[in-house]
Order: sequence, then C-alpha cells, then structure tokens
Amino acid sequence: MSQRASGYRYDVDEITHRPSGWAKWTPTVLMKITLYFGLCFIGMTTFENVFFDPVTSRVTFVIGILGAWRYGWWFTHAVRSWIYGRFVYPSMREAGRKVWAEGWRPRHMHFMMTTYKEHRDITEKVIRSICREIRDSGVPGTIWLGSGDRYDEDLIANLLEREMFDLDVTLRVIRQNQPGKRLAIGLVLRAMSRGDVEGDDLIIFMDGDFILAPNAVGACLPLFKLYPDLQACTTDEEVLCIGPKWVANWLTMRFAQRRLAMQSHSLSGRVLTLTGRMSVFRANHLLKLQFIRLLEADHLEHWLWGKFRFLSGDDKSTWYYMLQSGCRMLYVPDAMGYTVEVIEGSGMDRMVQNFRRWSGNMLRNGSRALALGPGRMPFFIWWCLLDQRVSMWTMLVSPVLATSTSFLVTPKYLVGYVVFICITRMLLSLFLYQYARKVDLSYPFILYFNQLINASVKVYCIFRLSKQRWSNRGDQRAGEGDGLVAHLQNAMASYLTTLYVTMLFLGVTLMAGLLEPPSGEMIRLLLGL
Repeated sequence: MSQRASGYRYDVDEITHRPSGWAKWTPTVLMKITLYFGLCFIGMTTFENVFFDPVTSRVTFVIGILGAWRYGWWFTHAVRSWIYGRFVYPSMREAGRKVWAEGWRPRHMHFMMTTYKEHRDITEKVIRSICREIRDSGVPGTIWLGSGDRYDEDLIANLLEREMFDLDVTLRVIRQNQPGKRLAIGLVLRAMSRGDVEGDDLIIFMDGDFILAPNAVGACLPLFKLYPDLQACTTDEEVLCIGPKWVANWLTMRFAQRRLAMQSHSLSGRVLTLTGRMSVFRANHLLKLQFIRLLEADHLEHWLWGKFRFLSGDDKSTWYYMLQSGCRMLYVPDAMGYTVEVIEGSGMDRMVQNFRRWSGNMLRNGSRALALGPGRMPFFIWWCLLDQRVSMWTMLVSPVLATSTSFLVTPKYLVGYVVFICITRMLLSLFLYQYARKVDLSYPFILYFNQLINASVKVYCIFRLSKQRWSNRGDQRAGEGDGLVAHLQNAMASYLTTLYVTMLFLGVTLMAGLLEPPSGEMIRLLLGL
C-alpha cells in the first residue's frame, strides 16, 4: 500500500499475511511483553506505594471498585466472544457450506453502492472485488450506483464494459439531485422498489471505498437460507490506512475491539450497528416506504436544539429500524472487507472528527433504542446500550480522582496511577491481540488515550447533538447556525457541559474523601440565612 505524489496514485493491496499461533506469538513478542511487565514491576517497587496510605486508601477503593466493574464487563464480552467464535459461528458456517454445496443459490444479488469523487484506484479495486464475488457465486448481480458526480459513473461503466463484458452483471446509475449520502441511498431504494427486486432477494449495502475480500459475500448468503428470521448481517473489517503510522495503529486497534464486541453481541442474535461499510439485508424490509423515509429523513426532537435531521449515521438508522422491528441480526467474522482510510492533513484532527461523528451517531440513536426497553430486544443488548451511556462518565472518574489526589494530597499518587494504567491496559490488550493481525506494544497506550478522548468527546457531543460534521462527501456540516437563537443554544450547551463536569468532579472527590462536604453553617451563610 503506497501513495505516489505524482498524480496521487494509490496502490491498495489486500492483506494476505494473517499470522496465528506461534507465528504471531513469536519469542521476540513474548520477550517484549515480559520486558514490559518487568518495567512495570520496577515502577511498582521503586516508587513509594501510596495506594493504601490512610489518606488515599479511600481513593484507591473507589478506583478499584470501578475498575473491577469495568474489567469484569470487558471479561464478560471476551468470554461471550470466545463462545461465539469458537463454537456457535463455526456450526453456522458448516451448515451454510452444506447448503451451498447442495446447490442453493439466491435468485439475484443487488449491490447498493454510494460513492462521491472517490480515488480512481480505490474505485476500480472495489468494482473488481464486487465482480469477483458475482463470478464466484454464479449468481447474476446488479450494481445500483448512488452517484453524485459523472466522473464516478463513467469510470465504473467503462471498467465493466472493458473487463467484465462476459459477466452477468448490470449497472444501474441513480444520480442524486440533492447532496447527502442518505438521500442517495433513498433514491436507490426507491428505484429498487420500482424495479425487479423481490422480497427474498439479498441487498448488499456498501460504501464506495470498501474492498471485498474473497468470499466476503459468499460467507453471508447461506445464512439467510438457514435462518428465515435473519434480516441483516454485518461483516468483519480491516483497515488499509494511507497516512501516519500512529493513525494506522489506532485504527487497527479499534477494529480489534470491534471484532471482540461484535462477536459478543451476536451471541444474543443482535448487533449494535449494521455498518454502512458493508452489510447484507433481506430485501423485504428495505423496500418498505417506512424504512426508506427513516433512512432519508431520520431526525430527532430535542428540547434544546429542536427538530434536526441526521447528516451521517445511515447505518445506525438501518440498525434502529431492524432493532425496533424485532429482527434477528448477526455478525459474520469470516466475511472480510477492507476499509480504505486516506488521511490528508492532520491525523489528530481526523481522529477527533471521527470520534465526533461516531460518538454523535451513537448518542443520537442510543437514547431512542434504549427507550424501546428490554422487552423489545435481548436483555444483554439492552444492557450494552445502557452501558454505552454510563461508560462515558465512568471512564473519566479514575483520571479525575488520580489528578485531584496528586494535587490535593501527594504527587506520588499520579506516578502509581500511571503504573496501574500501564499494567491494566496491557492486560486488556492481551485480549485484543487475539483479534489483531499482530502484537503491537503501542496498543496499551493507544487504548487508554482512545478511551479517554472518546469519553471526553462523548461528553462534549451529548449536549450538542445537532452539531454534525462529515469530512467525506464534500465536508458536510449541520447545526452550525448563527443568530441570537443559535448563540443562546450554544451558551446553554456550554453551561450544561460545565455544570455536569463540575458535578462529576465534586461528586467523585467528595465520595473519595478528598474534599469535605460543606457544613450546615457554611450552607446557611452562602444562602444568606
């Protein structure tokens, strides 16, 4: 994978090296991990242990209880993921292979693809991967292209005519007349509803920068024959990052987290997102006007921001529709695709932008999904939704306590806390390494800062749900109004953010005994009584 300055040519190659077992856990890797823990042990024994000092023991107790809960939750996901990956899904896969070997095939495959001024090399790679899946399956296919520019249309049409003339594939171009990915998808679905699409056909939703690995679609198709109640499944992803190495490490770490969580959720017959990069749907729900209108014009009524439409997050809207309809959804771990991330400009700016988009989409949809109640979904999934709302606050408790203790009691506590973070995040990373291509010692540090920045961005976004920015598709923005009303709304959002963060700080410091609660006499003086 390389970037050439001349003509901005991108050579995007699929990942073929996937070491496992001792090929991944080499003696060098084991030695590095041993050295890492050895340095942590030196840190624990060299510096004075103030964790159990009478003055700070209460702080340690609060951090310890919170940590036990969070790490217990992580361990629960790890066990569930192991059960799904080791026992549940393999039996599904074998049953699917048997169905396929017996000759079952879907009537038709429909690829719903949206793109907007994508890099030529990436688009060609994506189309070739789609055609390979059509050829390997022996099933006729149609590419429904939601396009916003003539350049993409001509590029794809010429490629199909030049290289795929012998393949049973049809290209249907639906040019959008208004900006936005949601409207592009809505126009495509409306065209499908008027076309030759039957309720049991399978529709593959995918982005214009998502490259299908061999058998990515083939691994999903038999599951819809095996399970008549299955309405959607989402797939594994790997990232091809054209940009700074630290951004690539951060993204690969996040995809390892995603695999662990997705397998855990799928054990309950639901997932927490049907990723827009690639998901496979049974057509019967997607052709309904209710589904199309939700996708096109999904919105939220908010007491502060009024009624506002969602900019990105179409995958969250499709997921919410399926969730409220009681549909079964699965994660297919061996259906692989490659997300191409081209980082142009500041990597940190792109990281924060992604967090704002992902966190905003999660918060906007999580509240209404949570409101459905545990009766509309498996209890574990409902509890995961609740945990998403709580964890953004609990993640901030331990750094607030450690920092406060270092200022109010002794700076040595912060040193001990850093060692504690190094140990615990490496223990968590040991789980993640099972789902990553390689063992990278940067994971513990990236994991902690990922959690810290993600929680901070969520706290910021929860009071500014209408503010949205999508750097792709022309750097679209929403909720950036001006005028008196907008200034008052922004002032209220800033006030609420300050209030809640202050309450968090005061609450945890009082709970840990770092601050004394005000006496009755002080309260009376403050109130002027």
